[in-house]
Amino acid sequence: MGKILTIAVTGVSGMFCCSCNSTGCTDNQNSLPLAGFYAYDTEKSITVKGLEIGGVDAPNDSLLYTSGLSLSEIYMPFRANRDNTAYYFHYTQEGLDDPSMNDTIAFTYTSQPFFASEDCGAMYRYRITSMSYTTHIIDSVAITDSLITNVNTQRIKIFLRTVTE
Repeated sequence: MGKILTIAVTGVSGMFCCSCNSTGCTDNQNSLPLAGFYAYDTEKSITVKGLEIGGVDAPNDSLLYTSGLSLSEIYMPFRANRDNTAYYFHYTQEGLDDPSMNDTIAFTYTSQPFFASEDCGAMYRYRITSMSYTTHIIDSVAITDSLITNVNTQRIKIFLRTVTE
């Protein structure tokens, strides 16, 4: 009887130790470009209010961020079925709320399917090959790393013209 109890206890404790992988996929499961906003004159991170951001030529509702938000970083998803994606920036502050003041950032890239792991599955990785932008309120845009993976790190810096009071 003692042998049966020992085998049963060993079997049950073995199930608790080895039966389930509780870690799973803890990484971000999508490769989303993360961009941050910076003041062009100080190069310090800033928070922007009164800004709407949406996709150019995107199907259905392309609005990603509404003007009621305070933004210091934004995700700018790329389309896996195309080699380019563009975004418009509409400023809703008084004096700037004019479509002629809208800025646009356009990215051209390559996409490559990538198998991360059994838990995380497959995703796309993107390599930015070129970029263009308008300069109404945007002063410049910098790409710190052209490879976009599922690592949650800023790869794009958007430098805005700011006014200090």
